[in-house]
Amino acid sequence: QPRLVESGGGLVQSGGSLRLSCTTSEFALEDYAVGWFRQAPGKEREGVAAISTHGPTIDYADFAKGRFTVSRADGKKTVYLQMNNLRFEDTAVYFCAADLWYGDLDAKEYSIWGQGTQVTVST
Repeated sequence: QPRLVESGGGLVQSGGSLRLSCTTSEFALEDYAVGWFRQAPGKEREGVAAISTHGPTIDYADFAKGRFTVSRADGKKTVYLQMNNLRFEDTAVYFCAADLWYGDLDAKEYSIWGQGTQVTVST
């Protein structure tokens, strides 16, 4: 089962920044739409941002607009999630997911997932 690998999580103070990366050596990520999702303890998984292959089409959850940026690296083998002005409520495990078809922020539309990376924002 192909899998994605997330990195870049960690502990940061409120107002700080982190950049998450999503990559894989198992398939050509540049040919797949990628979504970022997060899940906080006791809460449902929610969409954060998504980027298609062509265009690209980009979507953000309302809480991410103006603070988070999703992008593909040159060569497109990595997808980033730049997170600025982090808040305590952004604390969660962040996952990236991929699929051949663009699924917007709907987790059910993505078939390949990573194990997640922990983001903890302290007050």
